Amino acid sequence: METASCRILHTLGINNRRSSKYHQIPLNHLHFPPLLSYTCRKSFNFRGNSLQFKKRFTASGSSLQQNSSQQLAVLLEVEGVLMDVYHLGNRQAFNVAFRKLGLDCANWTEPIYLDLVRKSTGDEEMMLILYFNRIGWPSSLPTSEKETFMKSVLREKKKALDDLVLSKSLPLRPGVEDFIDDACDEGIPVVILTAYSRSSDKIARSIVEKLGEHRISKIKMVGNDEVEQSFYGQLVLGKGVSSSLDEQLAKEARKAASAERQRIAEEVASMLKLSVDIDTSSPESLKKIVAAQRAGAEFAGVPVYNCVLISGSQSGIAGAEHIGMPCIVLRSSLTSRAEFPSARAIMDGFGGADLTVSRLRNMS
Repeated sequence: METASCRILHTLGINNRRSSKYHQIPLNHLHFPPLLSYTCRKSFNFRGNSLQFKKRFTASGSSLQQNSSQQLAVLLEVEGVLMDVYHLGNRQAFNVAFRKLGLDCANWTEPIYLDLVRKSTGDEEMMLILYFNRIGWPSSLPTSEKETFMKSVLREKKKALDDLVLSKSLPLRPGVEDFIDDACDEGIPVVILTAYSRSSDKIARSIVEKLGEHRISKIKMVGNDEVEQSFYGQLVLGKGVSSSLDEQLAKEARKAASAERQRIAEEVASMLKLSVDIDTSSPESLKKIVAAQRAGAEFAGVPVYNCVLISGSQSGIAGAEHIGMPCIVLRSSLTSRAEFPSARAIMDGFGGADLTVSRLRNMS
């Protein structure tokens, strides 16, 4: 039998009622509302492959109410929040890719790039089609090879963008350092989520490093390793547990279906000129995002419902909504036209009339 501390269980949020009976609860429905004022013995009996938790809770009503009102943690995404990577580096990365592929005639100035983004609603393949339809495709390129050519450009562009971020030449979003300093000064735990970055954990951590060692020492980072080490990650992700052949085949089928949904969604968005960042996350990617956000709450030592996610992605918002974590959206170049009905608030940046710690407290 394995046991877990009250703090970890409270962070995960297992439903707590006035009863000394045994409760059988599915592992994927572990959720606690705020603790009530009482003294009793709680037993949670999970049979089969589940776990058994036993813990004695003793607390006074006034102290719990006071602590609950003061508990707050901030979870920050990286791309779109710490740094608007695509706004700062995407155009430069395209130009690097053009040069590497010997396309000396291709060069995107700021006005050209913004015009292409507007007309394509951010679809990068459509941007290339519009541009080369305008200036002419490479003369040696057969019509049947256009799709392969565009994939080569986008592959080189991604490499160039990653290199640009790793070079540390791109700045952080204005005001983010002051926001983190203010949160730390007020004793609010700050956790930065690198686990589900659009690029990679390594690229995301290189962005975080721009905060400086003195600031990094006060915050926590949750990447892939931290998610796997977390109590939630070990409990739900089941590292080391082998899957049956049927489960593996079902997983591959879900991935294929998700890819097809993404293709259809992008095609419809292009026709209707909708926003760019469409959430067609597969169950597997949503599972990874939820695990990272749960792990972030666990590392902060604060229940999920007392954490606030500062997000710049539709997928992050979907994860937060899934687990009941309040979310504030910071608009970026990828989400400038998107709608976020489940967000607590939508901000354009940090500081001033936008997101501050005092404003965050008033929202939470």
